[in-house]
Amino acid sequence: MKALILTCLAVAAALAADQATLDRGQKEESRSCMPCHSLRLIHSQRLSKAAWNKELDKMTGWGTKIQDREALLEYLLANYGDDKPASPPATSRDGSK
Repeated sequence: MKALILTCLAVAAALAADQATLDRGQKEESRSCMPCHSLRLIHSQRLSKAAWNKELDKMTGWGTKIQDREALLEYLLANYGDDKPASPPATSRDGSK
């Protein structure tokens, strides 16, 4: 049983994007997404890989030039995938909604 758990953890770690890829993805987010979208809009999403792919396809169809699509997709999925907890609701400076 212990060996199975360790194997699963090793496979999960191997499948996870490495930090360099995530860093490139974050830079691509700044370059490709932020000219039109706020971080709040992007980071409030919790989408599956297929849904993030569809969003990137849609944005490309609308003229966005994505240079490092795979890194951007991995970054979005690692941080804002459908398996991540929802972001807290936005509040004003005084703490009200």
